[in-house]
Amino acid sequence: MNPVRLLIVLVAAVSAIGLALVMQRALGGKPAAAPSAIAAPVSGKPMTQVLVAKRDLAIGARLTGEDVTWQAWPTEAVNAAFITNGAALPKPEGAAKAAATVSNAANEMIGGVDPAKAIEGAIVRDPILTGEPITPRKIVRGGDGGYLSVVLSPGKRAMSVPVTSETAVGGFILPGDRVDVLQTRETAGRGEDGGSSKMVIAETVLQNVRVLALDQSTAAEKDAKSIVAATATIEVSPTDAEALTRAKATGPVTLALRAYTDLGGPSGAVGRVETRGQEDAVIRINRGGQTTNVSVRP
Repeated sequence: MNPVRLLIVLVAAVSAIGLALVMQRALGGKPAAAPSAIAAPVSGKPMTQVLVAKRDLAIGARLTGEDVTWQAWPTEAVNAAFITNGAALPKPEGAAKAAATVSNAANEMIGGVDPAKAIEGAIVRDPILTGEPITPRKIVRGGDGGYLSVVLSPGKRAMSVPVTSETAVGGFILPGDRVDVLQTRETAGRGEDGGSSKMVIAETVLQNVRVLALDQSTAAEKDAKSIVAATATIEVSPTDAEALTRAKATGPVTLALRAYTDLGGPSGAVGRVETRGQEDAVIRINRGGQTTNVSVRP
């Protein structure tokens, strides 16, 4: 190659490199990104915002905005019972349609109102754990009826009985516990000498029934181990309600606390045992010189 022509080529190359360096410094000293690195695709599952509990919520708790929050939830795992804000991250067309269907079905209960505000003042029907989605089944909203009418099992009734610390196990009976209801009454009996005497009969009227509330408390305060109340509200069937009403009219009633393991045992009114051909066992109690005969049925 001609030396003169080679020199011209080298000068042009050096000038091009110098110009490139000057332009790089003028643009901030950073090289331009390659076109292939500008629009890298974002991988990941589509997500939907679901209303969840910020803390553990006990039965009877009244909800406020501070008790709930929005949490991203995989769209494919969103249940129709979940409350969503109707907004989801970009997703394929099929998933978008599914998310919209779920959102519409879940939010029918709020009538287009902001879900976080719609649950304001609602009462917790079943315990809700931290991070658990809020569902209509677990809360009672304003206008849906009173608390007790919602927490009652189908076909059951709520009835109250007067109690004291003595007739309610010293206050250790709490809402949610299971109890037996005993009734005592006085009746005329016959003493050993053939004369009349006073007899006290004690019978179990109801067994293994659920305590709904003590006074107006549907749940014990945090760390509370006892509640001294004047009334106890229990869950009974219509037949049990009749038996309990008769028992209250005849004499005072007492609550006996059942073991937690008895939850699945028989519940309701206890039929009286026929005692034909048998005599009630009579126990004599002497207090301060006064003798009382107590009849105990076998």
